[in-house]
Amino acid sequence: MTAPVDVAMNADSHRLGDVGKDSQAASATKSNRHNPTVDFDSDIKVSKELPTIVDLKNVADLPMLDADGKSQPFKNIYSGEKGARRVLVIFVRHFFCGNCQEFLRTLSSSVTPEALLTLPTSTQIAVIGCGHPDLISPYRQTTTCPFPIYTDPTRKLYDLLGMTRTLDLGSKSPEYMQKSLLSVMLASLCQSLKSGRGATKGGDYRQVGGEFLFEDGNVTWGRRMKNTRDHAEIPELRKVLGLDGERPPMRETWTTSVGKALSHRRQNWSRSRSRTRPGKESFNGSVMEKAMEGKGAKTNGNGIVVGDTPLMTVESQGVPNGDTNGSVASTADVQVPT
Repeated sequence: MTAPVDVAMNADSHRLGDVGKDSQAASATKSNRHNPTVDFDSDIKVSKELPTIVDLKNVADLPMLDADGKSQPFKNIYSGEKGARRVLVIFVRHFFCGNCQEFLRTLSSSVTPEALLTLPTSTQIAVIGCGHPDLISPYRQTTTCPFPIYTDPTRKLYDLLGMTRTLDLGSKSPEYMQKSLLSVMLASLCQSLKSGRGATKGGDYRQVGGEFLFEDGNVTWGRRMKNTRDHAEIPELRKVLGLDGERPPMRETWTTSVGKALSHRRQNWSRSRSRTRPGKESFNGSVMEKAMEGKGAKTNGNGIVVGDTPLMTVESQGVPNGDTNGSVASTADVQVPT
């Protein structure tokens, strides 16, 4: 590739790519670097070429850092001896980007490590940012991302793999965004302020990322972002990974959590209402029944008797004769022989 440009591509689009359009995209990208006002104008024009073998050789030994600041070459992700045959590498923006955080939350709930284990070909996912490695751990906690997270503060990987820079939001909110844009922006601002000095270490705010699927060391599918909310939609990624035949689990948001809590409280309230209150017991299982336990008391069609001694008749309590359901209107005058 001759210039860092965005891409939304597959093998077919690679074969059908228009070289002239790619050159225009490259020129537009270069001009954006010198004219920041263009960053807000519109989506960046993108190339549809996959990274070539030459491109991969250029990035193979570039360093990336883990949460501990330890360095390892980029190729370790997709060609390590103990690695998976397929690896989906996701490049995100700066670590305070609320859009990318929403993307990872939705991805993590829809494509789980357990789901990847069901695929016939060993498959993994890795995430790469462009901020300081100290921010990886809080970023993992914020996004609930179960996949390995690395960072390339130099952004050389972004550059050589054709990802570009822009601040344009795009005209359409993606499906993976399950919060309003305002709430996402406020959350991002709060995270930045709470981090103190880390606020300046999140990474380049204009840098956008993309997704690349590596299979046996080669890129077989990829997509570069055209704006700051242009990550691939989750259904597309599931299809690329071979999970499209399964229904993705629903991401649990704040509203669904509150709904579950309210439903649980209603059930508990209903159960407590259905219980018999103290002092309101019926004859069956009541205090009276317990008092007569062991006295040989029993009921017949006319009342209650202990042995041959009548204890109380139903007529005396205003209950129709012959009602043998064991209900008694009052127990005030009942005496149990000793």
